[in-house]
Amino acid sequence: MHVSPTPPHPSPAQPEALAGAYVNLPGVKLWYVDSGGDGAPVVLLHANTGTVEAWRLQIAAFAQAGLRVIAFDRRGWGNSQADLSTGKQPGSVAEDLEALVQHLQLPAFHLVGIAGGGFVALDYAAWHPERLLKLVVAASNGQFQEPAMQAFYDRIAVPGLTGQPALRPYLEVGVSYRAEDHEGLARFVQMEHAARQPDAPAQPMRTPNTFAKIVSISAQTLIITGGADLLAPPALMHFWASHLRNATYVNVPDAGHSINWERPQAFNNHVLGFLQPNRVSS
Repeated sequence: MHVSPTPPHPSPAQPEALAGAYVNLPGVKLWYVDSGGDGAPVVLLHANTGTVEAWRLQIAAFAQAGLRVIAFDRRGWGNSQADLSTGKQPGSVAEDLEALVQHLQLPAFHLVGIAGGGFVALDYAAWHPERLLKLVVAASNGQFQEPAMQAFYDRIAVPGLTGQPALRPYLEVGVSYRAEDHEGLARFVQMEHAARQPDAPAQPMRTPNTFAKIVSISAQTLIITGGADLLAPPALMHFWASHLRNATYVNVPDAGHSINWERPQAFNNHVLGFLQPNRVSS
């Protein structure tokens, strides 16, 4: 991986921080990791509750499978710092991704987004379909503007739980994971609490996500659902993804909203099997 000084705020409760680098892009000093190598690139987009650290087990597994793995902290999250002197604020994640793609001079690449990263993956895929090899969207409601989707969001809201920051982990990870891995849950909660910098504004979509917009996405797309996901349950994801031209679906039955964190082996096998169809699953 490209190595630079340790990120500014590693936590002793976390595993050793991932090695990465800063790059100055318009409006942001962006922190990213890049496994390097000659394999097909795959870019990972983290959730609103995460950072690059959420992808630790994917970065290792995907690089071992021969892919060049790239992930970054979005502007105002993790170690990436907004820079008002070099570009507009807050910008969009899709535009920051495109700036990083140009900086790294990436050829066509795979794009993987989970939850809020899935919003961005759709936004980018509709903007630059020519850049993508394949697209993966996991555990995401897509942040669609259609009234039908707004009504769906309202129907799945959990009274007394949705909208309560202190209770957010109960929505973010499934009950099986909470029962099985106390230490992993504690690391997730610590990451979630520290992911977004104080007062960092949310970056909007480059253009609003709509059903008409995603019809234009030409890349083969894998939709990964978690059977225990309270925020983007399978029925919701099937509803919006039916508007994609070329989507296939897989479900991880007992995973909650943070599928890659809770069930990394299943998640990795599904993604790698899709990106590398001749690969033998581990």
